[in-house]
Amino acid sequence: MKKAMNRAGTTLMQKAGQIEKTVDSEFQEEEGRYRVFEKEVNAMQKESKAYLDAMRSMTSTQARLAETMELFYNAADRGSDNAMACHAYKQAVEELDQGIARELDQPYRTGILEPVGRMASYFPTINEAISKRNKKLLDYDAARSRLRKLIDKPSDDATKLPRAQEENDQTKDVFEMLNEQLISELPQLLDLRVPFFDPSFEAMIRMQCKFAEEGYDKLGGVQRYFTDSIRDEYAAGQLDSQVEAVLQEMKDLTIVGSG
Repeated sequence: MKKAMNRAGTTLMQKAGQIEKTVDSEFQEEEGRYRVFEKEVNAMQKESKAYLDAMRSMTSTQARLAETMELFYNAADRGSDNAMACHAYKQAVEELDQGIARELDQPYRTGILEPVGRMASYFPTINEAISKRNKKLLDYDAARSRLRKLIDKPSDDATKLPRAQEENDQTKDVFEMLNEQLISELPQLLDLRVPFFDPSFEAMIRMQCKFAEEGYDKLGGVQRYFTDSIRDEYAAGQLDSQVEAVLQEMKDLTIVGSG
């Protein structure tokens, strides 16, 4: 508690210009690069989880939509081409939904979420080391200030100057040890980020590619229930006009147009 109050006092006196503040540009540069990396990894962890949640949500929503559509078509004409197409669509999206849990969920966690999480788990320890370094720097700046004051204005007590010199030397040694360690190891940590994330990046691309291919294959099979002319009409914009024509017929009904 006393040390914390002394450090707070040192900080205030530095802001007031009463105590010289040590500026270490080399450390500041390395810490700045680390902070960017920390921010990027935390964002990656958040967005990686959001991606998996979104994939789950998309496939489960597709499955629910297909189920509703099948009920709709079966109620109208169970034997129609569109009813059969809807049934095929329902089967395809259900298989995709099941495939997410079976083939994507656990591999995605193992190959992407867990490595990102392990990297992020190092940050509290690193931040604690940086915080300790900053506290020891305040101790050193305060000790150096006291020593200079005694040199500039010697005390009647002859023991004060040797004690102040010893305190200055001790705080300097502790600070420099922590400072040099961080300046040495922070760049090493950042240099390891690319080989660390390379396998995860490759795994993510492979899993996305596999899911896209399976989706294309399964949904592509539904197209056999539609004639080639439908695709041509869609490309020509004719399906839109057909929809508009049906909507107009609905509007012409008394129960719709009466409002």
